Amino acid sequence: MRKQFRVFRVRAQTKQLSDVIPLPASVRPDPAVTFTITAGTAVSAVGEAAGVAAHLNLPISADGSVRLLLDETLAAEAYRLAITADSVTLSGGSPQGLFWGVQTVLQLGEVLPGGVIEDAPRYAYRGAMLDLARHFFTAAEVKAHIDLLVQFKINHLHLHLTDDQGWRLEIPGWPRLTEVSGGAGTGVDGTGPGFLTLAEYADVVAYAAERFVTIVPEIDMPGHVNAVHVAYPELTADGQAVAPRTDAEVGYSSLVAGMEETYAFVEDVIKTVADLTPGPYLHIGGDECLSTPPEDYRTFLARVLPLPGKYGKRAVGWHEIAAADLPETAVVQFWRIEGDEPNVTRAAAAGRQVIMAPADRTYLDMKYDADTRLGLDWAGHLSVERAYDWDPADRLPGVGEEALLGVEAPLWSETLRSVADVQYLTLPRLPAIAEVAWSPRGSRDWESFRARLAAFGPRWDAAGIAYHRSAEIDWP
Repeated sequence: MRKQFRVFRVRAQTKQLSDVIPLPASVRPDPAVTFTITAGTAVSAVGEAAGVAAHLNLPISADGSVRLLLDETLAAEAYRLAITADSVTLSGGSPQGLFWGVQTVLQLGEVLPGGVIEDAPRYAYRGAMLDLARHFFTAAEVKAHIDLLVQFKINHLHLHLTDDQGWRLEIPGWPRLTEVSGGAGTGVDGTGPGFLTLAEYADVVAYAAERFVTIVPEIDMPGHVNAVHVAYPELTADGQAVAPRTDAEVGYSSLVAGMEETYAFVEDVIKTVADLTPGPYLHIGGDECLSTPPEDYRTFLARVLPLPGKYGKRAVGWHEIAAADLPETAVVQFWRIEGDEPNVTRAAAAGRQVIMAPADRTYLDMKYDADTRLGLDWAGHLSVERAYDWDPADRLPGVGEEALLGVEAPLWSETLRSVADVQYLTLPRLPAIAEVAWSPRGSRDWESFRARLAAFGPRWDAAGIAYHRSAEIDWP
């Protein structure tokens, strides 16, 4: 990280203590003081704190002037950063809290402005989603994406692993899922191939965990399953083979609710994914089941929604699942653009938690404007300001603060073909949504945010990141 500090030395000298994204909960600057990180600066940390200190890429020393401490009086994800002329003391309620504090230090740069930051997140779940099914991304590319996300204190990465076009995770006992539906030409417009082996998936999960990111795997069902039927025609209603699909249409495929073979398959997959995933969540999809009769949909969910719990996970599903009876621990993810969704309201009233991901505010695959070279526009255009200027607790009637687990920014990959495409649609909107999910509601201000965001331009330029230079931001 010293290279980062050297690159941004000039800009770091002009930073204020509040020049951080997401905006901290409390900032008390001391304008008369700075602390400069030099080649001789060392960090002092012991035990679990030492593992976090490694992310600063500074020498470890018992008498280092940068000190990392665990403080059990703080909440798990909270941290306190105190900067004087002689020392930097970073305290965290857990190693995760320390890690978020490290991200703040890295954003502030080589010359740290004096004062005290006391910070903690608004929501426990601050997520991003990456679609590996419509366009496959390798384990190395997913890990690079995690590095991008954690800078802004995103702590969950939802991986959309299966869809009509392709199946992207190895499942023992069902080899044709990846041999056939993870093979050549299995992305939108025939791009591909690719899938994660068990070892590669485990490597991604471990890499994420080292950065305090929880992987949320999604196996979409009972719709979005044409890739399953291509690989295993015996799971179709008539046992007949179906053709692969590389278009972006939705709603035409469905698992058969009245076949026991369906549930044997589903349970094998859920058990495999649950065993591979240490995090608490397993996403079962449930969206856009337009060819599944409503009664079949409810029958399917009645059998499948309890299965994640059987294997120690909480079921998460797109908000269509709220039409069914939900397990007590189930999480509903709202994704549409409407301002009312009675089933979600009823689920929240019954004590179910909700992840807020409305497409018109959080879907990173939407175009910025009519001239954007990538993305879709069915939910409208999503400018940086529009991604920032909303509040999750106001989105749906009856789904207030107490019902919300958090916020997620999905990125669907129908138009993506490269990591550069991912960066272009993710930045600079992901930082906006991250601030919505982390910072106190009353402290957020668009003019302040756009000024802080502009300072990331040189950082991204130096790193070769292909961000969108939105005209909304006064980039240096």
